Amino acid sequence: MALLMYAGAPLIADMIGNHHVVPSIRAASWALLFVPVMTGLRGYFQGLQQMVPTAVSQVVEQTIRVTVMIVLLLWLMRRDASLETIAAGAMMGSVAGGMVGLLTMLGYMVRHRRKGKEGRTGQLDSEWSSKGGEVGSERQERQEYQDHRPVTPQKKTVSAVNPALAEQSRSNGEWIKTLLIYAIPVCFGSLAVPLMNLVDTFTVPRLLRGEGLDELQSMVSFGIYNRGLPLVQLVTMLATSLSVLFIPAMAEARLKGGPEAVRQQAGLALRWFWLIGLAASAGLAVLAEPINRMLYGDAAGTEALRYMALTAAGSTVSIIAAALLQGLGAVRAPAFSMLAAAGVKALLNVMLVPALGISGAALAGAVAYMLAAGLNVALLARLVALRPAPGAVLAKPALVIAAMSLAAVGTAWAAEAVLGGMGIAADRRLAAMGVSLLGIAAGSAVFLLAAARTGLLTAAELAAVPKLGPRLAKLLRRLRVLR
Repeated sequence: MALLMYAGAPLIADMIGNHHVVPSIRAASWALLFVPVMTGLRGYFQGLQQMVPTAVSQVVEQTIRVTVMIVLLLWLMRRDASLETIAAGAMMGSVAGGMVGLLTMLGYMVRHRRKGKEGRTGQLDSEWSSKGGEVGSERQERQEYQDHRPVTPQKKTVSAVNPALAEQSRSNGEWIKTLLIYAIPVCFGSLAVPLMNLVDTFTVPRLLRGEGLDELQSMVSFGIYNRGLPLVQLVTMLATSLSVLFIPAMAEARLKGGPEAVRQQAGLALRWFWLIGLAASAGLAVLAEPINRMLYGDAAGTEALRYMALTAAGSTVSIIAAALLQGLGAVRAPAFSMLAAAGVKALLNVMLVPALGISGAALAGAVAYMLAAGLNVALLARLVALRPAPGAVLAKPALVIAAMSLAAVGTAWAAEAVLGGMGIAADRRLAAMGVSLLGIAAGSAVFLLAAARTGLLTAAELAAVPKLGPRLAKLLRRLRVLR
């Protein structure tokens, strides 16, 4: 894939409509030498419900990525390199991050293998052992699978000659078949966010050029459109990181707890992620202008940023619902939902971008993500017989989000008024940072209080959050707002 991407960079650039991106595509292609193996190792530990290796490797990967990116940007700019070279240098950060992330995961795997061979339990194996898993060699792990797999006929000739070889061959073949059957739909279902971005990459610049912009102007507008993407992706990254833990957890609840355990876990996960997505969407929408100025120095594309903020709610629910469906064995449904949403996104781009510009593309994304979320949730509700109360899904969240939004925007306005009285223009970058952070802090506090007061957040749920949760639960009990 790395070689194909490198060699096909000119063709990909023609499809995007900008030949200046060829060096960036070729630089990014080398990340494919490291990232697939790294994510495969992460998936191994996630399957054991062990998130520490994934968390550590993600932090290391992103730290190295950003550091290398900034260093190369500054170095190339001082050397007066071309814009194409500077952009390619920035993409090399992903290659460096992927390489170091892979080394981190290999370190965890070596440690895991060493402890397995010694027959000891350790930090990486404690959770698995407590849930009834075996800690040992690969042979023991393969035996667990064989004990629970469907019995299939075995060729007598092979087993008669070498039973161990026949058993191993049958096991390897079944593993490959199982991986193909499950992995391909799961991969497609996990591509919701990247595929939406890909649709934008191949459609928005061309549509903007069709409205009279030249190649450079269209890419500048597309860059302004993408300002909100990292902010929304912070929320989707959180949802994605947590969702992978729900897949084995949901499978375990299905096997050990029965329908009621599955129903409770699905309802809890959907409620939490729905609230997180709504809070992120509303907070970013009402504070779009000061956040835009804080991060980028001006207010260009603020309207598009507000529309793009709405995608956080739909994408978050879509991701967690897809993970829950995959945990129940419905691995193909999220892939079909994703493909349908991507088709709607492309169609709406064609309809809205000529009329509304980049704001139309952002609005199309919000609608497409909501469609994907609706399809996944509808199927999940049917499979687990989930019947949520309208008040818990709409009325109470609307009340909480409204209170949070009023607090955030009211605090921002008050901060701007105080700064104006001091003779400090609110459109200055440092002032915008102060306004944004104060608004975020006020909105977060009110969100927590309102969610606890309305019963959307219970003491048991809050106390389950590591470290900070019990302290917050104790504080909210003192304030008499937590049930």
